[in-house]
Amino acid sequence: MTRGRIRSKIRRSNLYTFSCLRPQTTDTEGPNTVQGSRVVHCNQPQLHLKKPLKYCSNFISTTKYNVVTFLPKAIFEQFRRVANLYFLLAAVLSLTPISPFTPVSMIAPLAFVVGLSMAKEALEDSRRFVQDMKVNLRKVSVHKGDGVFGYRPWHKIRVGDVLKVEKDQFFPADLLLLSSSYEDGICYVETMNLDGETNLKVKRCLETTLSLDDDESFKDFLGKIRCEDPNPNLYTFVGNLEYDRQVFPLDPTQILLRDSKLRNTAFVYGVVVFTGHDSKVMQNATKSPSKRSTIEKKMDYIIYILFTLLVLISLISSLGFAVKTKYQVPDWWYLQPNKPDGVFDPTNPSLSGFYHLITALILYGYLIPISLYVSIEVVKVLQATFINQDIQMYDEESGNTAQARTSNLNEELGQVDTILSDKTGTLTCNQMDFLKCSIAGTAYGVRSSEVEVAAVQQMAIQEEDVDLSNFPKRRGGRHVSRDNVERASEIELETVITSSNENDLKPTIKGFSFEDSRLMNGNWSKEPNADVHLLFFRILAICHTAIPEYNEATGSFTYEAESPDEGAFLVAAREFGFEFFRRTQSSVFVRERYTNSGEPVEKEYKILNVLDFTSKRKRMSVIVQDQEGQILLLCKGADSIIFDRLSKNGKVYEETTTKHLNEYGEAGLRTLALAYRKLEESQYATWNNEFQKAKTSIGGDREAMLERISDMMERELILVGATAVEDKLQKGVPQCIDKLAQAGLKIWVLTGDKMETAINIGFACSLLRQGMKQICITTTNSDALVKDGKEGAKENILNQITNATQMIKLEKDPHAAFALIIDGKTLGYVLDDNMKHQFLGLAVDCASVICCRVSPKQKAEVTRLVKEGTGKTTLAIGDGANDVGMIQEADIGVGISGVEGMQAVMASDFSIAQFRFLERLLVVHGHWCYKRIAQMVCYFFYKNIAFGLTLFYFEAFAAFSGQSIYDDWYMLLFNVILTSLPVISLGVFEQDVSSEVCLQFPALYQQGPKNLFFDWYRILGWMGNGLYSSLVIFFLNIVIFYDQAFRVGGETADMEAVGTTMFTCIIWAVNCQIALTMSHFTWIQHLLVWGSIVTWYLFLFLYGMMSPLISGNAYQILVEVLGPAPIYWAATLLVTITCNLPYLAHISFQRCFNPMDHHIIQEIKYYKKDIEDRHMWTRERSKARQETKIGFTARVEAKIRQLRGRLQKKHSSNLSAS
Repeated sequence: MTRGRIRSKIRRSNLYTFSCLRPQTTDTEGPNTVQGSRVVHCNQPQLHLKKPLKYCSNFISTTKYNVVTFLPKAIFEQFRRVANLYFLLAAVLSLTPISPFTPVSMIAPLAFVVGLSMAKEALEDSRRFVQDMKVNLRKVSVHKGDGVFGYRPWHKIRVGDVLKVEKDQFFPADLLLLSSSYEDGICYVETMNLDGETNLKVKRCLETTLSLDDDESFKDFLGKIRCEDPNPNLYTFVGNLEYDRQVFPLDPTQILLRDSKLRNTAFVYGVVVFTGHDSKVMQNATKSPSKRSTIEKKMDYIIYILFTLLVLISLISSLGFAVKTKYQVPDWWYLQPNKPDGVFDPTNPSLSGFYHLITALILYGYLIPISLYVSIEVVKVLQATFINQDIQMYDEESGNTAQARTSNLNEELGQVDTILSDKTGTLTCNQMDFLKCSIAGTAYGVRSSEVEVAAVQQMAIQEEDVDLSNFPKRRGGRHVSRDNVERASEIELETVITSSNENDLKPTIKGFSFEDSRLMNGNWSKEPNADVHLLFFRILAICHTAIPEYNEATGSFTYEAESPDEGAFLVAAREFGFEFFRRTQSSVFVRERYTNSGEPVEKEYKILNVLDFTSKRKRMSVIVQDQEGQILLLCKGADSIIFDRLSKNGKVYEETTTKHLNEYGEAGLRTLALAYRKLEESQYATWNNEFQKAKTSIGGDREAMLERISDMMERELILVGATAVEDKLQKGVPQCIDKLAQAGLKIWVLTGDKMETAINIGFACSLLRQGMKQICITTTNSDALVKDGKEGAKENILNQITNATQMIKLEKDPHAAFALIIDGKTLGYVLDDNMKHQFLGLAVDCASVICCRVSPKQKAEVTRLVKEGTGKTTLAIGDGANDVGMIQEADIGVGISGVEGMQAVMASDFSIAQFRFLERLLVVHGHWCYKRIAQMVCYFFYKNIAFGLTLFYFEAFAAFSGQSIYDDWYMLLFNVILTSLPVISLGVFEQDVSSEVCLQFPALYQQGPKNLFFDWYRILGWMGNGLYSSLVIFFLNIVIFYDQAFRVGGETADMEAVGTTMFTCIIWAVNCQIALTMSHFTWIQHLLVWGSIVTWYLFLFLYGMMSPLISGNAYQILVEVLGPAPIYWAATLLVTITCNLPYLAHISFQRCFNPMDHHIIQEIKYYKKDIEDRHMWTRERSKARQETKIGFTARVEAKIRQLRGRLQKKHSSNLSAS
């Protein structure tokens, strides 16, 4: 606590030049022109209880339903399904006398199906409600009056309330910062939930409210805020504060947004401006959409086709009945009704035909499978259970498993075309490791980066006789065996050296993976140019804005830096012997461990100015004065910026350093150049006067003046060296992206981070690589553009897009790859209707797309553009509240259950613990679920057509009378028991290939996006198969039994015997068909398929044993009638074989002459060629990936092409020399 109070005395605003330090006259500037009607009475929330000042409450809800809307909305969701609408109509008609079935038999199945689905929706939405309530019931300290604060739930907070938010708490609403625990009103805020950035933002209150620094001071506090109306813009705020009879302008630096977190600050006071759904983060949220899979949408069209067929055959039946009634029934005296009722009236055949139409529509309803939806619901729930219990997607660190939060979209996982991913917390874990450096033209650091190791391994794999066990491994303890890597040695990969076993025993230091004995333990002092090395380490230890924190547990210092890079540099400086351990108002203190005296020395450096980093400047500088009085400018930044500012005598190491930087870039490392400049006191004094004038100026050109004057000082630099840090991605991210790229998936990154950070992450996860041409679409601030305003900006952006599109079209190199990078400001113009399609066309042509500085709403808009513009399945993945919009907008939303709360998870359809699990979720479970559901739906329509059409054929033989050839119990059991369980086993257990093979052959995934198993060719093929089977089953049985002796006594078969035989043939045919369809059998599938056939005979036996009052004409049908008749068994065998022969011939022909990918793999596995011929198996694996220009493999291949080109050039020069 004591340390916290001491630290609070630092006026941290002195550390910042551009970001938060405002001129001292800020509070007296003229008020802002406010375009908005919102008025907030500070510390008077009771005035906001009545209109027009009554604003929305702070209660938030992200649920799809509530108590009032659940019933109507859920019923609407269910009857969006065309089949359900049909069965609703049939259920209503079943209440009339014209129905061939009882009302219960029609209403009960529909109620069961709809009720089950609604219960599932209610359960899933209740989880969202529980999470909302957890947020709404959080507590925060609120001013209750007379300077007394007390805790109150978030949902009871009102506009105008004064809140006291403490360290590491989230802000419950959008607040105006009044004061903080620091005397100058500074506070640190983490906005990861809003924009994905992990570096801390600095907020600063107005100087006029600095005195409101304790509870008592709010006893008589009153004020009025006039500001903009609620809007989704995270980075803008316009308003005025009327306080103490003055008006003060407000801007975004005083606004604390809901869901951001207070860090490194004991407490802040703030007044509530926006609550609940008026807050900016909620304004960026989108409503929970109702999502349906592509297959389910297509099923509606199939239902339309079947319904059309149903109406057609019903019309034919109705017309046939009317004709029969008019022309033949009058001659059939035994069919004359005593009292014609319209349903059957020979005197009015037209009316009888109309009534028969309704009867036929209900009778032939078996063409529309009502059990399809129930079966799919059951299958999807079981599939979701397997996803939830997959041990390969269990994260040991967090203890989280994968969760299918909605099972409606399982098959959609297998049809994804584009992945839109957040960056922070999704791809990265925000850890930088200092890996290499170049000092005074000498390269240091012997540990290999992931890209270097992978390049050597990949090249060695292509040499057939290489022992991979000797290859270098990341952070492993093995040497590179040069004997086994002769080829790699020839290509001169001298940097690919791993550490020795001894060094590997050292404990891992977070942020420091550097290894080179020449610099460690003070050995740098023995190197040539030791004075340059000393300066290099001092730049690392001094040039930053970090705050040191002493960790009593470890006895060392940790650093709270604005960026992970800065933290890694300070850790590196500490390990090299230059420990930054204290910061005061005007100085930094560094403990130098290795000195001439041999004793550690603490040195003080006075901070005169800090020229901080911005995305435009791409550099940071500090001007310091050492203990000898020497003034130095220390600078670090992008090499292109630093090299342009070198003096003539400062370029001594430029050539060698440039070479090292290129090597580091090829190795996938983030690089910065370090330089310095010695200043004379008079020279500095003159510059500082100009700088202070610019800093305290008022006007729109203040920033430009500061930039110009800073640029004047950052000239005539002397190059010292360069750093290379490895961006620590989440475990397995590059491998996952690589596998997804090989599976043919496109990956977009949407992040709130600045462009440089996003680009570096792109390199780290292999979405970008050396040699890839970057297309940066940005807005410029040229004078001409400012004059033209918005239209000029749009025209400029459109020209950039047009030129880039033309450049891609004219590219001749087949290996050329393009990356599109765009920022949020530009995206605001691009998403306009006039330009978005051109932008999308350009983006689709690029290998990777990175959108940076995007707001949550822009993430959702980009996702909608990709989804609607391409017409293909999109998947959005993120971990924070800022990702909720795109997660809900995408066809599939995946939330990562990481450290940033559960907002993304609660809004998602699926949740995983780490990004790397997305590979298995899509490539394995997605592939399986798509094929299972597709085959299941096709099979369902096949069996219902095969069964339903036999009813129609019999109608033609029975004068279209509405008589069914099957017993009512047969028809009831057909979909419920006798054919339902095998098809469920197909949907749950079917595997064309194992999970290991799915991962080894990622190109198999493309069967889903290409929709090979549910296109119209396949659907109509299955329907044709059903039509063929129905014709065979009916007419072959009629031919066999017509005028044919059935019993020993010569009697022919009656309707019951023929109908039961036909039904037996149907059961055998459809169950044998599903057995032929399956590629993977377990004992469960054998039990359900063959058990269904056994169940039919068992039912027939037991049903026949019942009293004739129950069994009717089926009394003893199996034991006495069918069992003893050989023709029954012969007909069953003949019809079953005839029905399945065409399908068997088709798949045999396909496997022999036009096999699909999985057919080849199945054959290889069956004959165990993967074990006997490993070379062939490896070759097939290398071919079984989509051609891609992103991912680790593509990056390594590019590296190999470069190395081979270098090798070829070397050999050519050797030959010419000889």
